[in-house]
Amino acid sequence: MRKAILLDIDGTLVDSNDLHAEAWVHALKDFGFDVPFSRVRPLIGMGGDKVLPELTGLEKESPKGKELSDHRQTLFLSQYVDRVQALPGARGLVERILDAGHQPVVATSANARELERLLQRGNLTDLLTMRTTSDDAEQSKPEPDIVRAALALAGVSPREALMVGDTPYDLQAAARAHVGFVGLRSGGYDDHTLRGALAIYAHPAELCAHFNESPLAAR
Repeated sequence: MRKAILLDIDGTLVDSNDLHAEAWVHALKDFGFDVPFSRVRPLIGMGGDKVLPELTGLEKESPKGKELSDHRQTLFLSQYVDRVQALPGARGLVERILDAGHQPVVATSANARELERLLQRGNLTDLLTMRTTSDDAEQSKPEPDIVRAALALAGVSPREALMVGDTPYDLQAAARAHVGFVGLRSGGYDDHTLRGALAIYAHPAELCAHFNESPLAAR
């Protein structure tokens, strides 16, 4: 029987990927980088430590990189997060995971402050009490650090877990940690981009509706 279901948040349980991209465009423009939304959006799902150098050449820990990263977070929390909505069936999926006797564990590239607001917006705070964030990982997705941190928190081996996510970066992180992956298209990535997943569903509601036939079902 599976013991832990590792859950990404952005694009998986809440509809926030476009808003993250908008916040990046805004922050970059404030620092003199004219980067279009179309260039930023395909990078959403990586952690900021990967996105920032990809778009600007700045390392996150450099003085300017840290200032820009902090500015992006401030913008997201002050101007964008209140527009985040739960994806269809998000709460129902987590409840179904719990009813099946599994332990849901958050495995996100967001930091703890952002995660708290995202869970509030998704009406998920009470259900998702086991959480790992970018604060628990040396490197963010697609590196496997966050997935491994979630496994350690749950006290399970890779074969006793599955991950649910919406981006190729979630998929790569799970694969590098030897954890099976179930994909959702709700973050804006298609089946081709998510190839290698055990199964792919449109959104949390579809996965919940087909739970008993899905890889998440108890064995």
